[in-house]
Amino acid sequence: MTTTEVRVLDRSPQAAFGDLTPTQMKVLAGVNSGLLNKQIAFDLGIAEATVKAHMTALMRKLNVHNRTQAAIAAQAMTHGLRSAAR
Repeated sequence: MTTTEVRVLDRSPQAAFGDLTPTQMKVLAGVNSGLLNKQIAFDLGIAEATVKAHMTALMRKLNVHNRTQAAIAAQAMTHGLRSAAR
């Protein structure tokens, strides 16, 4: 494994979400809502290429390989936060 392939697998999901920037969280919320990159870009007032860059970064931070896995991780995190608040 090269240094670029090393991923931290033992981090908690909460720690991974804590590493996301506010814009990455907004992009993830858009993905979780089922929006396309173009729609997310319009809503946030940024370029579609910028959304793609944020998606790449947040998928790396969450250790997922596609936007479906990112959305599932977001839903799991949201569900976990709701359960913890009860």
